[in-house]
Amino acid sequence: MEIELTLNGKKIQAAVSADMLLIDFVRAQGCFSVKRGCETANCGLCTVLMDDVPVLSCSVLAARAAGHKIQTLEGLQEEAEEFVGFIADQGAEQCGFCNPGFVMNTIALLRENPDPSDDEIKAYLAGNLCRCSGYDGQLRGIRAYLNWKKGV
Repeated sequence: MEIELTLNGKKIQAAVSADMLLIDFVRAQGCFSVKRGCETANCGLCTVLMDDVPVLSCSVLAARAAGHKIQTLEGLQEEAEEFVGFIADQGAEQCGFCNPGFVMNTIALLRENPDPSDDEIKAYLAGNLCRCSGYDGQLRGIRAYLNWKKGV
């Protein structure tokens, strides 16, 4: 079947099989920040934004994305650039494997709620699996970024 969607601001038209997952589609388009992890929609490594809402691309068929706007980290570099250093400063990027999912969800969170509480941050990022840092570093990094934006 033929689908058309917007990927990182660019119209894409491609033939896909009926069972092709969105993760495989975006990776075939060169978006390698989207990682394959658990393949059970439990780790968050494959997070993309579909119409500005985070979705797990390992559990969405590419055909379901037809007509939608899909964003990966490759298309959000400028937006992510401001705060990823704050996460790194807290030692929260140890192996780096989970970072794209955390960054995608943080972007979505801050678009929805520019001044979240710690509990709101934890709730929004709960679907991301990190085996290295224990999540506190990501929380401290996001909090440091928000404080920097406020001039605190």
